[in-house]
Amino acid sequence: MKRKYQNGFFIFGILLLALMLSQLDFSEVWKGLSRAGYWFFAVVALWAFLYLFNTFTWYVIVKASGEGRHRDGQSQSDADEQGGKARREGKVAFAWLYKITVSGFALNYATPGGLMGGEPYRIMELSPKIGTERASSSVILFAMTHIFSHFWFWLLSIPLYIVTHHVSFFMACLLSAGGVFCCLGIWFFISGYRKGLANRSIKLLKLFRPIRKWAVGFIEGHKSQLDHIDQQIAALHKQSPKTFFLAFFSELSCRILSALEVYFILLVLYPRVDYGSCILVIAFTTLFANLLFFMPLQIGGREGGFMMSVKGLSMTVSDGIFVALIVRIRELIWTAIGLLLIKMNRSEKSSTT
Repeated sequence: MKRKYQNGFFIFGILLLALMLSQLDFSEVWKGLSRAGYWFFAVVALWAFLYLFNTFTWYVIVKASGEGRHRDGQSQSDADEQGGKARREGKVAFAWLYKITVSGFALNYATPGGLMGGEPYRIMELSPKIGTERASSSVILFAMTHIFSHFWFWLLSIPLYIVTHHVSFFMACLLSAGGVFCCLGIWFFISGYRKGLANRSIKLLKLFRPIRKWAVGFIEGHKSQLDHIDQQIAALHKQSPKTFFLAFFSELSCRILSALEVYFILLVLYPRVDYGSCILVIAFTTLFANLLFFMPLQIGGREGGFMMSVKGLSMTVSDGIFVALIVRIRELIWTAIGLLLIKMNRSEKSSTT
């Protein structure tokens, strides 16, 4: 990626991070950190581990996309369009991809609309190494798998709640609506895996009046590239089912293990904690927060989700506020780390093996 674009992502992220910090009550933050003690450091360290799962998912997708291109005998036409330099066919280094993964999620956290920040950054960083079309298809597949695993995580949380908690009529209606929503989401992404999602995603933007004109022009001007990306997505899903399931289970495992964050925080409040309840807290909270995807760092949405979920699990509202505060601070720390990694990255240097 050109230095000016890298600096642009960095400055944009820093400004949004500063905005997020300005919304904090630092006296409450200090009280929360003092109360959490060493468990807070466990929460922050946990995400260094969880990001390994996200990186592994993207890594196997990038690797499979290169193998699929060789099987199909496809040429990397966009390489000539970007300076006429031959691309090396080695593997992208896992450590380098880890940095890009963390930075991408940092931009997703800070950017209204989530994927509007991290995914373009990932594509621009990866393109010089493997070409724009292959980079685009791998990033889209990674984002699809990340969201696809969320739908399955939410769906699997429904029977977990039914088995472990009393289900009132209101809750039965809520769970039913959630189940239908998750099934529709899973159907949408399975269809996207089979036919590609690049064209479909851009066409969805036509529904938003402010950018409809841009979306139409983009589709008309990049139809062949979008078609090629969709072909690569469909080909990878069809030719590499092992890669698909490996990537999917990696992301789903990450969702399940992310409940350790709530587990660590609740150990500050209770001598014993049920891990199943922690999974339900994460499931309800992430679902509620993602419904408010247009808000930077899901301001208010994540906190509201925590308070609603812990109340539904017979915990106090103050417990939900405490959990939300610690998670918010952790997000801000990892957002700052991710933004610093943007500056530390040296995309000009080769990171292949």
